[in-house]
Amino acid sequence: MPQEKLLTITTTILVLWVIMIITLERIIPYRKGLKFFREGFWIDLVWYTLIQSYFLKIFIFDYLIAPVQHHFNWSAIQFVKNWPVAVQVLFFLVTHDLYIYLFHRLQHRSKLLWRTHEAHHSGKEVDFLSGSRSHIVEIIINQTIEFAPIILLGADPAVIPIKALLDAMFGMFIHGNIRVNLGKLKYIINTPELHLWHHANYIEVFHANFATKFAIWDHLLGTAYNPGHAPGNERENWGLGYEYPRDYFLQHAFSVKRFDENKLLKYKWFDRYYNLRPALLSVFFKLWKKDDLKPDAIHQPGISKTILTHQQQEEILQ
Repeated sequence: MPQEKLLTITTTILVLWVIMIITLERIIPYRKGLKFFREGFWIDLVWYTLIQSYFLKIFIFDYLIAPVQHHFNWSAIQFVKNWPVAVQVLFFLVTHDLYIYLFHRLQHRSKLLWRTHEAHHSGKEVDFLSGSRSHIVEIIINQTIEFAPIILLGADPAVIPIKALLDAMFGMFIHGNIRVNLGKLKYIINTPELHLWHHANYIEVFHANFATKFAIWDHLLGTAYNPGHAPGNERENWGLGYEYPRDYFLQHAFSVKRFDENKLLKYKWFDRYYNLRPALLSVFFKLWKKDDLKPDAIHQPGISKTILTHQQQEEILQ
């Protein structure tokens, strides 16, 4: 199949998948009352999903993988070259997912690597778009390790768009604000039920639910956590136990040097920059006025009270 036709098909499937996930979030929400244009929506959509993804795709493929492919002869180890495309996709899907599980687990144990991962946990309202919020260094590491073997080991060119499509679909699914029950399949395929707990602010789950596509890694390696109820609807139940910058550039700066973004507002130039986006958004919302949805009261007996504080998180990472 021509590459252009394959890209058209994968793009169409992705658009339909987005529509389906958004619809399910409205019909069977895991956490009721979340707005579509929730806090951080535009940062995740514009900066992380569109701008960052576009430039990192060029950087990773053209400036990291391509030079390695050009300067080294990999023909001797291109053992996947003659495999059927479906087998190639499955092979890279499983092996990369195992790597992601192990690296993800390491990020929650290392103070240094946590700085490249905390952005992904910073959202207090998790939905289909939240998976795109990842530190630029984290994306460079993971996507280089993901796509370099596909190219260097001689895989069919079709593997890249198919693998990218599956990555995007799984990413939206496991972060989707959807209440879904896959039955026994949940022990193999990852679900929002497990992954949304991973985004909760509790000590019990800081070292749990690391899987992305295949939950089997968590179950086999003893890191699965599912208490049978949702984390809760309060902001303190989700995200990080400490204040995190709301601006894209400040989020990356925060990973290098801790600071209080509110204290920077005393500078006029920063105040103007910081309030430019909210001002533009206020204009947009005046044109798109909607009534706020009030969260339903949910009684969840037995819910954990061990909210993860910043100090506790620092102690865990020691």
